[in-house]
Amino acid sequence: MKKLSIIKIGGNIIDNPEALNAFLSDFHQLEGRKLLIHGGGVLATKMAKELGIESQMIQGRRVTDEGTLKIVTMVYAGWINKNIVASLQKIGCNAIGLSGADANCIPSKRRNPVPIDFGFVGDPSPDAINVDFLSQLIENDITPVFCAITHDENGLLLNTNADTIAYSLATALSKKYDTSLYYCFEKEGVLKDINNPNSLISTMNKQECEAYKEQGIIADGMIPKLDNSFKAIENGVSEVIILHAKNLLKKYGTILSV
Repeated sequence: MKKLSIIKIGGNIIDNPEALNAFLSDFHQLEGRKLLIHGGGVLATKMAKELGIESQMIQGRRVTDEGTLKIVTMVYAGWINKNIVASLQKIGCNAIGLSGADANCIPSKRRNPVPIDFGFVGDPSPDAINVDFLSQLIENDITPVFCAITHDENGLLLNTNADTIAYSLATALSKKYDTSLYYCFEKEGVLKDINNPNSLISTMNKQECEAYKEQGIIADGMIPKLDNSFKAIENGVSEVIILHAKNLLKKYGTILSV
């Protein structure tokens, strides 16, 4: 099987031009076929505040009303996505910016409002990913760059957790490729103490993860990231690493196993 690296970039890296450019340079140097997914919540929250729209988060995930949906679509699929693509083109990486609606790449279902109504939020399934189209791009040396917007196939755009998109793409493409999934952000990896970069948990299995959750060591936005990571491993993804964006080429961070 051919090797494929799927990288999700998020956190404060997106909002720091210097850090983002350094990461994109490393991403370009990463050998073999690759695909990038980005978040962008900080800028969306800032714009929403400027427009008088209050951002609400539950369990590390954004509640998306109609006004928020417009903002996240403009920020994620527009400004952030195209700036990343332009930056990659500048350094010689032939990239194409996509949302889940483009070429029906990532259909999703609007999340059930019971027990928590997250609004216009989508849940994608690996089984629905347009693998044939994506593999055509990848095999033609075109690097897909996905934002965190999907669609319901009935004309409705949906805000979607970027970690979940990364899991769905990695799992779907693992049927055709030997797939590695990297979650990159501004921390060294999963930390026992979020304020101490030296408290890195270098390896973790699912049982250990559940114990850390019970102790409150793992909480908030790290929960969906880890849940998606273990699902990916269980469904055919070769390796999952959670790491600082600056360590992508070294692959130094938290290595997960079942």
